[in-house]
Amino acid sequence: MKFLRYDRLGRDITAIIPDMPTCKIISYPEPISYARGLVEQNRILDALLTGDGVDTLMLLEHKPTITVGRGSVPTDLLRTHEELRADGIDVVETDRGGEITYHGPGQLVAYPILNLEAHGRDLHQYLRKLEETIIRTIAHFGIDGGRDPGYTGVWTSNRKIAAIGIKARRWVTMHGIALNVDDDLTPFRRDFVPCGISDRGVTSMQEELDAPITRADIEPVFISQFCKIFGVTAES
Repeated sequence: MKFLRYDRLGRDITAIIPDMPTCKIISYPEPISYARGLVEQNRILDALLTGDGVDTLMLLEHKPTITVGRGSVPTDLLRTHEELRADGIDVVETDRGGEITYHGPGQLVAYPILNLEAHGRDLHQYLRKLEETIIRTIAHFGIDGGRDPGYTGVWTSNRKIAAIGIKARRWVTMHGIALNVDDDLTPFRRDFVPCGISDRGVTSMQEELDAPITRADIEPVFISQFCKIFGVTAES
């Protein structure tokens, strides 16, 4: 993008301002399995690593799944795999950071597959940007969210409203965010210790607002805030 500028004497001082980088947005309308989501992430990540892909933000819901991260301990799972599967909940061990969390319909799950070579090679800064995206998104709906210096994620009323767990390979990211919108919170309260934190609860946007709200309401706001914070333009 080229902007013509001249000084007071008419001399050309044109500035060359590059176009803002783009990020491809892929939104899955129906809940998908955790396994399918993982396959899609790895496909996009591999393409980025070979130079054939582009930064991508996957937005979706998962079918009911408890995921066990690298930082979990066995005692944080409060029911057996067989009991959970009998209730229609899969249990998956995953290579992301963090402990145990739950994915299910009614969440907004966001998987940014980004090359951090272009966004600052700093995973801590990247995590803070993800948190900020959530904080600004829920603020748009009147929910006051914030950070806890001891934990990754976003909190409101001392309860966790969004979990974050990431992985990076050669500075390309995968996994990401699970924001509770209007999901059933029973698995968080019955089946495991959320993120290994036993002295705090979980919440959702619907629970905080005491009013109906859906992923369809949240997603456009989330995309807008994500693009502002990461300095990208959304591309479908």
